[in-house]
Amino acid sequence: MPDAPRIAHIGIAVQNLDEALQFYRDVLGLVPHPAEVADGATIVSLPFGESEVELLEARDADSPIAKFIARRGPGIHHVCYRVPDLDAALQQARRAGYRLVDEVPRTGAGGCRIAFLHPKSTAGILIELTE
Repeated sequence: MPDAPRIAHIGIAVQNLDEALQFYRDVLGLVPHPAEVADGATIVSLPFGESEVELLEARDADSPIAKFIARRGPGIHHVCYRVPDLDAALQQARRAGYRLVDEVPRTGAGGCRIAFLHPKSTAGILIELTE
């Protein structure tokens, strides 16, 4: 099923990227992709087969990642699912009554089109969709 949704990445909020990267480099032997900036965070992606782990460090105190860490501490921030048609997936989510953070897709890390669904309507999980 080439058009089936799949996990694109798991976003993990960290307080210190350098410290967090040590485990992935030193223990798992992974080579991180170059850092990039999006949504007030520095993001470093690590390859895990067809999926990735994104480490997210806040760049400013009022960014979504900084607010998340202040409320909950470091940890899993979101799960991102790759879908074949982002616009259709958002339309279906809206019709099914899910609360959208992003009513229309926007540009995320790596220039990808993304949209988030609110965790209050998705069993407490912040879900990101991308194509």
